[in-house]
Amino acid sequence: MSQRLLSPLLLLGLLGACGPNAEPAGRFPLALTMERAVANDVQALQVAVVSRGSSRSCTEIQRTCLGTQVRRDDLVVLKDAQGREGRALRFPVDLATLQSGGSLELAVDVPVGRDYALVIEAITTGTPPGFLGSSCNYLREVNAGDNAPVIAAPLTLTGGDCNPSIAP
Repeated sequence: MSQRLLSPLLLLGLLGACGPNAEPAGRFPLALTMERAVANDVQALQVAVVSRGSSRSCTEIQRTCLGTQVRRDDLVVLKDAQGREGRALRFPVDLATLQSGGSLELAVDVPVGRDYALVIEAITTGTPPGFLGSSCNYLREVNAGDNAPVIAAPLTLTGGDCNPSIAP
């Protein structure tokens, strides 16, 4: 299996959360495109944000499931566009759309804060789900309102013998 099967152009433009009672958050609309159509095992993407990002090695994080490397309390609670919350959010992948040049679009609200690492894991669905690889990116600061866009690192597919599931 190639080390870089997916080269996502994950454009992360940040928008503020809305509503009078909403906790301050930065929104990350994510758009994924596939460079090569070889990752047929990818069934979903799991997005997580880890606190104290600068103290972590993205190279090490990408070697195996994030859930086996960090404590649950190190993962910040995220919210998706449908209002689902969790310490990791899973989004199904439509490979046919990606392989034909389309993109996967999703959005994640991240609490305002500093020193995060954004981790996007490629997983298979099944019982249990399987880990295929991940992307890790440092986020120095997330502000309410508009933030500078971030282009995420390519997903490095390494495979691994672990269950990537992270409890909400």
